[in-house]
Order: sequence, then structure tokens, then C-alpha cells
Amino acid sequence: MEADASGIDADERIVRKVTAAEHLPMVIIGAGFGGIGIAVKLREAGIQDFTILERTADLGGTWSRNTYPGAACDVPSTLYSFSFAPNPDWSRKYGTQPEILAYLRNTAESHDIVRHMRFGVEVLSARFDEAGKHWLIETDQGLITTDLLISAAGPFAEAAIPDVPGLASFEGAQFHSLHWDHAHELSNERVAVIGTGASAVQFIPEIQPRVSKLMVFQRTPAWIVPRMDRAISRLEQLAYRKLPAAQRLARSSWYAMIESFGLPGFVSTKFRHPFEALGRLQLRRQVPDPELRRTLTPNYMIGCKRAIFSDSYYPALSQPNVQVISEGIAEVRPHSIVTRDGQEHAVDTIIWGTGFTIMARIAEFITGVDGYTMAERYRERPQSYFGTTNAGFPNMFTILGPFSTAGNQSAIFMMECQFTYILDAITRIRREGISRFEVRGEAQDAFVNEMHERSDRGTRLNGGCNSYYTNSKGMNAGLYPSWSLEYLRRTRRWDADNYILDRRAGAVS
Repeated sequence: MEADASGIDADERIVRKVTAAEHLPMVIIGAGFGGIGIAVKLREAGIQDFTILERTADLGGTWSRNTYPGAACDVPSTLYSFSFAPNPDWSRKYGTQPEILAYLRNTAESHDIVRHMRFGVEVLSARFDEAGKHWLIETDQGLITTDLLISAAGPFAEAAIPDVPGLASFEGAQFHSLHWDHAHELSNERVAVIGTGASAVQFIPEIQPRVSKLMVFQRTPAWIVPRMDRAISRLEQLAYRKLPAAQRLARSSWYAMIESFGLPGFVSTKFRHPFEALGRLQLRRQVPDPELRRTLTPNYMIGCKRAIFSDSYYPALSQPNVQVISEGIAEVRPHSIVTRDGQEHAVDTIIWGTGFTIMARIAEFITGVDGYTMAERYRERPQSYFGTTNAGFPNMFTILGPFSTAGNQSAIFMMECQFTYILDAITRIRREGISRFEVRGEAQDAFVNEMHERSDRGTRLNGGCNSYYTNSKGMNAGLYPSWSLEYLRRTRRWDADNYILDRRAGAVS
């Protein structure tokens, strides 16, 4: 039997699926960056009794599922990678989807993580059993109990498609960027792209030369700033390989530059001007048509929505076979899209570039001790403790929960801070015989209040737009509103005093 891309042959995968009523000491949900990263740190600490449940047939999380043309990261490769697993062989400044997925596979294999993974196991629900002081996890393969649950399910795992009148009547092909139909031939077709977020900005330049007509339905123009992507030379790769400090220096440089985005984001709106000038320069330089420039000019402050790095998006929109449509969509008909001004646009294929549901899907199915799901708590008010634990959800950690991501830093940096915090906690929990731990409600409330109070000064809440940075009430939806180095400092140690702790009989604190 041949091994597949994950390195596990089909027979072995079947044997290792979940059996009924199985107890596992520690369960990690998700085999993306978060799941792989925390697993590496656990093994480095000598902890090996953990199991990673992955609902798909491969590791990689979002990087195994987003295969649309042009899929790549918008953070430079040297920074969008683990500090403990540097890769001197990146081929470009910005890693492409195949290269990032290969990096994750290599990291998992070289650190012997793959053997801890169970593929094709979907978590259907999870609830905490107070009597047993463990989690009851229902999967599509049977029931699992576990003493400690870590959710590393990413927040960008589910496609978001708006409810447009008449959509079900459309007779042409349609798909979301997350579920790209590679078998569908776009050549000479009239293609409608709905949405102009980060994914659309990447795939539009890739498909524009192939289609007969490209209609880009834009609700809100994005701030586009120069990407300046380039190939990394063999000489640079050699330097990174022979002199790791050179790559660490490059990583630090990018860290500092991206961290500066916090100035308009949460310090003060007055810092937005240099960043906006850069965006306007890019627009004027790449879009010669003044009418199209007006259509593409944002009417809100930079940082209110996620700014996007691209050198090819504006040139693609300026091509003669492209039409940017800013009128809202009234309805979809069997072979067309009708806008609110009454114009009917003939369409063969619809591609949705409308982004993702921001909340991790698993949050809908994890129920706390008070009977509320994690998603219900988040919708009530964005809350958590450092994005890592949640009051009412004992014996559980989350990776990239609310207030652990920063719009001014790589998600990988923030994850690594969480790894340190979680590993310190698990080490102490096991050493001290702690059978149940839960962050104190007052500690979480104080942290959440601080996060919301500190969110009021920058463009994220005051930039004149609606975005996934805010919830329906206009509150910070979960970004950490400060410098990432501060988050690093605050998560260096597990602050057990802020937790309710139950110890096993005879355990020594």
C-alpha cells in the first residue's frame, strides 16, 4: 500500500481511527499551524501522550484546503514560520500555498508529530463532565474522553457565502475560493467574482488572462499597499543555511515593520497618514483611468479593514476584459446577476471571494459547564483569557482564541507565545496533580474589560467601516489591542493564581 501525501498509508489510517469510549490523556483538535506547533513543544518537553484529531485527510489546516490560483501568505516567509523550525530554502519572499504546506509537512515529520495524528475524525460535540473531571468528545468515529482538551481549530476554516436572492436558480458553475473547482475550465467564460478580500485579490490576477470577461463585484474597496514580492536568490538561501543569524536578522526586520501597523491600529488614528499615502501612491501609479481610481479608492481609514499587499491586483483590474461593478447585487438569475440599478450582467461562472466565518467552527459544538457553547459566549461578548482559556470551560486551552491575534503581527508569533503559556501550565498541572483547572471569572472579566477599553483609540474601531475586526455591536471582535512584545511578556508563565484549581488526593502544590 502506497503512502499518501501525509505519509500514512490507507490501511494504517483505518486502524488508527477512533474506537468507541476510548480514553486519551490529551486531545488536540486540528492539524494546522496551531496543532503542529503545540505538538512540537510538547514533545520537546518530553510529553508524548497526546493525540491530534483532524477532520480532513491531510495535515496543514487552511494551507491544505485553500488551493485557489495564486494562494500565498501576506506575511514574509521568514516571519510566517516557526522560530524553532526555520526554513532557509524559501523560494520567494512570500510563501505560496504549496510551499507552506510542504513546510508544515516537513516540520511535522522531522519532529515525529505525524504518528500522533488521526485523520478523517470529525469532532461533533464536546462537553465537560464534572463528575469525571474530563471532556466527553463525540466524533463521527465514536466517543472519546480526555483529561485535557486543546482546540487548535483555525478561525478561517469555513466559507462564508451571503444569502443572495435567487442564488439557487443559477444554472452555471459556482464555487468559493476555499473550495476551488480545479476541474472547471474558465477559459473564454464570463466570470463573476463576488468579493474583493485577500483571497480574491490573489486569484483575480491569476484568472484574468484566461477568461473572456471578468466582472468584479465590489462592495467596499480595499486598501492595497505594495507587496514587492521577489524570488530569494541561491546566495541568500546559502547565507541563511550557513549563517542562521542572517535569517533571524531578516525575521526581526520584518517583525519590526509589521509591528508598526499597530500605530494607526490601536494607538491613534493620526498615525494612518503615511500608510494611506503609500496606498494612494500604489493606486495612482497602477491605475491610469481616473474613473476606475475613484471606484477603487477606499472611503475609510486604513486599518479599519485589513490592508492587503499586492503588486498585481490593480494592473489586472485595469485590463480591457475586466469590469469593476460597485452597485450592490439585487438578485441572481439562471444565467445572470442583476444589480440594484437594474443592470443585468450575463454570467457563466460565479466565484465567491467573500471570505470566511471568523469564529472557529468547533466553537459551535463545545459546551461549557453552564450549558452555553463557546460560540454563544463569544457572540454575547468577545471574551477569553489571553485567547488561551475561557471561564466555564475547565481543563481546556484554545489557540488563537479572542484577543490572541494581532493585526500588527504574524499569527505564528502570537501562537508561539501561547505555546509557552500552555506548556508551562501543562507541566505544572501534571507535576502538582491538578485534576481540574478553570480561569477565574473575575480574572477573565478584568482582562476582557482591559481589551475593550484599549481598543477605542485607533482605526480598527474608529476608521469609518464595518469589518471582521468588530462584532455586530461595534466591539473589538478579538484582536489584541497592543504590542505583541507585551503579549509575549504576559504569557511567559502560567499565572495559576488566576485559576480555580482542584488537586487529586495526596497531591502536593
